[in-house]
Amino acid sequence: MKARVIALAMGLLVSRAAVAARPPVPDIPGHASKLSIYIAKGAANSCGQGCDRWIAVEGKVDVGAAARIRQFLRKTKSAEPLPFYFHSPGGAFRDGLAIGRMLRARNAVARVAKTIVGACSAGTQIDDVCLKLKNSGEELEASLITRGAICNSACSYLFLGATTREVAPDAGLGVHSSRIILRFTGNPTPQQRAEVMASRRSQSNQEASSFIKAMGISHELVDVIRSVAFENGHVLTRQELYRFGIDKRELVETGWALETKARPFVQKFALVKNGNDEFRTLEWRLYCEPKDRARLMFIRQFDNGAGAGSIAMVAGSEKPLTFGTRPARVGAHEAWIAVIKSDAVKDLFAQPRLQVGESASMPDGKTTKALFEIDTQGLDNAWAQLSATCFTKAPAATPAVTAPAVPVPAANR
Repeated sequence: MKARVIALAMGLLVSRAAVAARPPVPDIPGHASKLSIYIAKGAANSCGQGCDRWIAVEGKVDVGAAARIRQFLRKTKSAEPLPFYFHSPGGAFRDGLAIGRMLRARNAVARVAKTIVGACSAGTQIDDVCLKLKNSGEELEASLITRGAICNSACSYLFLGATTREVAPDAGLGVHSSRIILRFTGNPTPQQRAEVMASRRSQSNQEASSFIKAMGISHELVDVIRSVAFENGHVLTRQELYRFGIDKRELVETGWALETKARPFVQKFALVKNGNDEFRTLEWRLYCEPKDRARLMFIRQFDNGAGAGSIAMVAGSEKPLTFGTRPARVGAHEAWIAVIKSDAVKDLFAQPRLQVGESASMPDGKTTKALFEIDTQGLDNAWAQLSATCFTKAPAATPAVTAPAVPVPAANR
């Protein structure tokens, strides 16, 4: 009985100390110290077909963030539900759970991306002037970038609360076990400290497990979270996102974006699920050539046992764009080339989606065929940036063929 009284007393001492002197979470480079939420407006179709407005949620999930988000959502009125875009290193665990439940009540759509506000200075999005603007309650002109965006730690609970969840190939959803911080008063023994710590960790694990179950996510995610030390962090792989039921899409893609290499090009990635629940990487690279031509390179993983194949791309009802018959091979990838007139590129981004057809001869004599669609989001703007300068001089060399490597961010805090 005495031991129970001591344990209860210690629990009360810990609770009072934690409330009275909550340890500050250090600032995270590149992220604001408090969670911001605001409505952003971009170009037509900037957040998907027919979507140009979204709710940006970014910065550290601070204690008290849930109350601010609740107030914002009560005031926000929109004829159509707006998608949420997250970019956050994490923060307060219980505020994350509370906000996640708010999103579930709204049947929210959640994605991971950085919101770049045009009125903010080019070098940063978290200076005092920019943060004042983001917290002004006004709708801000902005654009979206998925590359390097992260929803980490406590942010993952916000994200999991949404009904529809989408993680782009070059963005990340990061998880790790919770950090328990206790401040004791009095002079507890090491055993008493250990008992209280174990009790608090068990409580935290149970809260996370119950939340994940309620959101319809596989218990495998709980196992991963508990296995990753707070100091490390783990960005979920595409297979994990799919297998755990977080992002159930069988094809995920980036937008088209300008890649500023020695020889610039417009680039797009896609990940497509195979029959064995693994994902293969596809990449498109669009180069400009002299004499008003463009070179479209399509790089895909191939089966070592496969024979001759073909690739075609269709924009609307126009004649299919057929690639060459002899692809270059690099490791487990092959690159197909199509040379087209630069004016014909406009026919590509005039359509919201493009059809891509693949075929390959297999050792058993059968021919495999696949047909899927990719979008043209960002193609017109990226091509305009590239073509503004690319015809002023001849290219230095033929584009090199390299294996596609989707730039996925590392977990950070």
